[in-house]
Amino acid sequence: MKIGILGIAHMHAYSYARALNGMSNVEISGLYDDDEYRMNKACRDLGIESFECPEELVAGSDGVIVTSENSTHRKFVEIAARKGKHVLCEKPIATTVEDANAMVEICKENKVKLQMAFPVRYSASVRKAKEIIRAGSLGVIINLVGTNHGRMPGGWFTDPELSGGGAVMDHTVHVVDIVRWLLDCEFSTVYATFGTLIHDIQVEDCGLEMFKLSTGQYMTLDCSWSRPRAHPYWGDVTLRIVGTKGTLFLDIFNSKIEVYSNENGSSWENYGDNLDQLMIEEFVEVISSGRSPFTTGEDGLQALKVVCSAYRSYEEGRETEIV
Repeated sequence: MKIGILGIAHMHAYSYARALNGMSNVEISGLYDDDEYRMNKACRDLGIESFECPEELVAGSDGVIVTSENSTHRKFVEIAARKGKHVLCEKPIATTVEDANAMVEICKENKVKLQMAFPVRYSASVRKAKEIIRAGSLGVIINLVGTNHGRMPGGWFTDPELSGGGAVMDHTVHVVDIVRWLLDCEFSTVYATFGTLIHDIQVEDCGLEMFKLSTGQYMTLDCSWSRPRAHPYWGDVTLRIVGTKGTLFLDIFNSKIEVYSNENGSSWENYGDNLDQLMIEEFVEVISSGRSPFTTGEDGLQALKVVCSAYRSYEEGRETEIV
């Protein structure tokens, strides 16, 4: 199987490429990037072929991974869809809901599977949390508190024309996606406040969001680029779920889940998942079998609707419906 890479701008691209190179049944067919210098450097680093034309690379591939700047995701997904090639797209799906809708629709029209790069959902600790919630060990869920902190990534991430926004655009979607999946819910309203408080950049680096879920709970999320460079790990994704019978705390990048239940006592479990590897293996299976991916383009669209509504909430200074 041959998989091409469209865009090397996102730092996750190297991790995905290493995952592909470690699979005996997969070959990286090549790389295209709009920036020739960046493309040639990556090809030397990864030992893969460069292409001057994205259409040529797509034509010789069984599927493609899009890891370009956020604003160019639509362009590359449409190239792949028109040639009938399945796509794994880096998050966020796009910078506007209009673009995201167009991407989902063109893939449907061409019978192409669009998988979203939401590796957090592939964590064994997240799946275990779903089992615990379904079993009723936490009782009725009352509220949720999430974080997705990180270091400020710099580069094109701080250019609003390329990224679509700062920390809110970058770090809201992971937690939104896992909450949607864990509770089988949608996000109904958002009140957001954010600003540029730490770094001298053109986009926000700190953000706090409060949501109301379709299932009735309230949730808060700190999505700030506030992790100091002295910290041993670049960022986190955590989620605390409070119920009438107990609480559950997910610390996903540390591969840990803590459960405190009035009925079942306390437990701590640790997992050692390589989330990117699991997600890439899923994409290879999607290409081979033609089945729908675990994280779909529709999931990416719904997460982006939350992000865009958060920006609208901030601009209007009020709680806003998510549409």
